[in-house]
Amino acid sequence: MTSAPTQPTISSSDRIRNVQRRTLAVLSAAQIVGGVGVAVGLALSSVVVADLSGSTVISGFAGTATVLGAALLALPTAKASGSGGRRLGLSLAYVAALAGCAISVLAISLRTWPLLLAGLVLVGGGSAGTLAARYSATDLAPKGRAARHLSLVVWASTIGSVAGPNLAKPADQIGMRFGLVENAGPFAFAALAFALALVVIVGFLRPDPLLLARDLDGTREAGPGRGRTIRTAWETLRANPMARRALVMIAVSHTAMVSVMSMTPVKLHHDGANLDVIGLVISLHIAGMYVLSPVVGWLADKAGKVPVLVLGTALLLAAAALAGTAGHRVGQVTAALVLLGLGWSCGLVAGSALVTESVPVERRPAVQGLSDLLMNICGATGTIVAGAIVGLLGYGVLGLVVGVMVALAGLWLTAVRRRGPVAST
Repeated sequence: MTSAPTQPTISSSDRIRNVQRRTLAVLSAAQIVGGVGVAVGLALSSVVVADLSGSTVISGFAGTATVLGAALLALPTAKASGSGGRRLGLSLAYVAALAGCAISVLAISLRTWPLLLAGLVLVGGGSAGTLAARYSATDLAPKGRAARHLSLVVWASTIGSVAGPNLAKPADQIGMRFGLVENAGPFAFAALAFALALVVIVGFLRPDPLLLARDLDGTREAGPGRGRTIRTAWETLRANPMARRALVMIAVSHTAMVSVMSMTPVKLHHDGANLDVIGLVISLHIAGMYVLSPVVGWLADKAGKVPVLVLGTALLLAAAALAGTAGHRVGQVTAALVLLGLGWSCGLVAGSALVTESVPVERRPAVQGLSDLLMNICGATGTIVAGAIVGLLGYGVLGLVVGVMVALAGLWLTAVRRRGPVAST
């Protein structure tokens, strides 16, 4: 009697690799379409607020509202991820962004800038989802490859984020054909993008990477409540100087980037640039943020996270110097925005990987949520200050202020590094 042929078995490690490949593919797809939604609003929001309010200073609150929204939604997203997995957390962020786009369309139709700012706060959920997705890529990443896997999801944002600003004008024209008022079309288009990202996450992010990682680590447990989320994060950071270092540099990098980027469309608009030129400059800036992120991730895993953070501060300092001395030279402003994006990429990829590798898996959502909260609060504060500086003192002074902030952070980072070993980080 012959025995039936045995079926090939799949090892546990092979299964995890297959799940991780699927997770990266799903997250990347969501990043592409979600990136369109974020970038379309990003390219136009400050200009629309300036038009509705008639104030350059108030126009700076457009970027502030979006960044503040990302900050306010960081902890709820982390809490939902901690209790129900990454799928629940990302879904919450995209639902908020979808609602924010609908409110923004209504606000533009009614020509009321306070309501538009309220809508932009919820639109910040798109950024919260984009930021949370990068951490989702690290849950099942092999040891020593967290930065590379994280950077692949960051890179996936390139397509949508670079295309997004250039879709603002066509979306506006299509929107007006369907009866929307001028400037409302891009926000309606962004709503469709966020809806598609939501479908991708809800339908295909299975199994949930964080819940599976907890099963493998033997720490499957309910996530903490909101207050407990913050306490857990602070307790972890107090005991982990490496994670603290990463959080500070992420926050500084993001503040520098958002402050300069948010006011650049207004500066170019006042210099006579049309929407096509503004869209191109922002697209090149976003390309700087995302296109080379896999290289940044590879470098962070090979050379160390802290050296890449130092490189990021140098790039941000160069960007601030170029922006501050650009005058009416669009080419120099563009170069500054590209370097600004590259410096941000170094800070975000290396810093986020360092945060992830420095804390235990059961505490990661809390610490990651606090990281996103702090970076966006700092970014929101930066845009408020940036709007006031540009409105009262000019774009050149903004470059100087950002340069001083980045230089001080770089000096602190290198001083801390000299005082203690950094090992493989």
